[in-house]
Amino acid sequence: MNFSTSVLEISGVGPANKKKLEKLKIKTVGDLLFYFPRRYENFSQKSSVASIYNKGKYTIEGKVIKTNTDVTIGRRIAIFEIIIKDETGEIKAVWFNQPYLKEKIKEGDEIVLSGAVNFSKDGLQFSNPFFRKLNSDEDAFDIISIYSEQGAVTSSFLRSVIKKALSGINIQNKETLPVEVVKKNNLLSLSKALNEVHFPSSTNSLKKAKRRFSFERIFLLQLFILEQKIAISKKKGVPVPVDIEKVKDLVDGLPFTLTDAQKKASWQILKDIEKNTPMNRLLEGDVGSGKTIVATIASLAVIKAGYQVALMAPTEVLSRQHFDEIAKLLWRFKIDIGLLTGKKDKIRSKRLKGDTFEVSREKLQEKVEEGKVDLLVGTHTLIQDKVKFKNLALVIVDEQQRFGVEQRAKLCLKKDSFIPHLLSMTATPIPRTLALTLYGDLDLSVIDEMPEERKPIITELVSPKKREDAYLKIKEEIKKGRQCFFICPRIEDPDKKPADGKKSPWANLKSVEKEKERLATEVFPEFKVEGLHGKMKNSEKEKVMKDFRDKKIDLLVSTSVIEVGVDVKNASIMVIEGAEMFGLSQLHQFRGRVGRSDIQSYCFLFTSSWNEKIKQRLKALLTSKNGFELAEKDLEIRGPGDFIGKKQWGYDDFTMKALKDPVLVESARETAKDILEEDPGLKKNSLLRKRVDLLKRKIHLE
Repeated sequence: MNFSTSVLEISGVGPANKKKLEKLKIKTVGDLLFYFPRRYENFSQKSSVASIYNKGKYTIEGKVIKTNTDVTIGRRIAIFEIIIKDETGEIKAVWFNQPYLKEKIKEGDEIVLSGAVNFSKDGLQFSNPFFRKLNSDEDAFDIISIYSEQGAVTSSFLRSVIKKALSGINIQNKETLPVEVVKKNNLLSLSKALNEVHFPSSTNSLKKAKRRFSFERIFLLQLFILEQKIAISKKKGVPVPVDIEKVKDLVDGLPFTLTDAQKKASWQILKDIEKNTPMNRLLEGDVGSGKTIVATIASLAVIKAGYQVALMAPTEVLSRQHFDEIAKLLWRFKIDIGLLTGKKDKIRSKRLKGDTFEVSREKLQEKVEEGKVDLLVGTHTLIQDKVKFKNLALVIVDEQQRFGVEQRAKLCLKKDSFIPHLLSMTATPIPRTLALTLYGDLDLSVIDEMPEERKPIITELVSPKKREDAYLKIKEEIKKGRQCFFICPRIEDPDKKPADGKKSPWANLKSVEKEKERLATEVFPEFKVEGLHGKMKNSEKEKVMKDFRDKKIDLLVSTSVIEVGVDVKNASIMVIEGAEMFGLSQLHQFRGRVGRSDIQSYCFLFTSSWNEKIKQRLKALLTSKNGFELAEKDLEIRGPGDFIGKKQWGYDDFTMKALKDPVLVESARETAKDILEEDPGLKKNSLLRKRVDLLKRKIHLE
């Protein structure tokens, strides 16, 4: 057998089991062997029955002295009970809705139980514990692998099939990493690692096996990212001669003074665009740190050199805001700015003196292609086939870090001539391990200081009992002429209950539609309340945001559509309903929608649940000094999968957890660098070449 052999070749896997395995996307021996456990049960630390005096997780070994299947709760839930006894005493174990266990566990069996012990009316008992029989095939292992299961494909079945596969394949000749990489990084061989990850001989051996596969996956990702960086450095860029006097004119005319961090970032970008290799830079700055003015400075330099700029934002709301803000900053410089958003939108173009007029989409695209629009702002519509630039030299991407060479080339009329410079911007501070791995092909500029006039936002975690006090504070602020954001986790209440009857964690969460009505009629009837969410038409969203900016709306109830970039300087209060449903970095983004002037601002975190775990996590938002510190805590608490969006990257939990290990990430990166220096195209490493190419197809980074 080899990795590409069908699972049908494994002893005991017939057509029926083959179909079952395919539901888990397991078709080959390789799929099976690399289907790693999601967790492990460790039976090595055993307790006696007499030592169990409080609830918790325990492992005991004993003899089954009684079984009982004649117990039910109502008519639906069947219970299987056993009494297990050791030398010190006896204890009950119960399983819910697992009637098949009566065939597996009999009186007289010697078994090991591991799991949660809770209080019941009869005293302490195990609830749905994991079990294994002594003197069975698995008796030699104290650590048992548990897999993601589906139907009849149980962990026990998978362990059995994997064991046969491992014995039937010669993995010694199937090493997937270069020998020197394995030796240099003190890694287990593939053969040893596969055996240990499925059938650990000890906790230490399991740790080494996990490290082997974690390193391998991060190493491949590093190879891919670094190859992108090398490929971009070989492309021809547009050397932009910077008119520093024009830049000074813009800066001197600003109603505020640039921070040192803004000056440094601007200088790095201006020096980059003067080169004949394409800039590939990430501008990272906390919410409200002033990234837009840095991007505007770069745009002015490019436009005054005779080239065009494209600025892409994730939402129509943010696109329109960029359009308005940059037009105000650049109106003195005789620059034409276009706005391209949704399918049904008209297009506005701002000219000298800030005049605005609407043109058809076709007309705007024609002007862009003729080079008569200097700066085009829009959403992802900018990369449609019909949008072509005459002489595009700079692409600015806000809050969408991945924008590759192919996408940049797609915007140009002459695709083979040059690649535009790229400036990505993000207000989500990126922890070091993620920056090195996921964005390692980008040079980094960091704005790590806030404008002097900004006051720290007072953030409070509001218990259900204190909600009325928060409402009084909101009324007080609005009467001063301020405005308020209310964030809700969803647009509307669900029409139907879940089919399985289980209560969703979202069940008690407030929706924009319902909360808008409640606030307008019951809580703040004297104020103007409006709603904003993604299902509204573009024209409706634009009107609501305009009215809010013009102070015609006092309270804006919204979904996370306002998470990024929305700038209303008069807003002084941010209320977040169901705060426990958002990540810390996202909450920080919400909070950043207020405190954007010298006004003292507030952020109130409302939760639908008030337990210690939720309070502990949300308190991190109160104690963190800035977004960079908070990002590290968010990564630690939630993991990279939730932090960056696991679906976007296509990587499993195993790899995502590895991204939290800075030593491993640094080691994998340095090894990847060494390999590419010795063998730039991986021509001497055909296996690595094949695996990196496969990774390109699997992960949509561009």
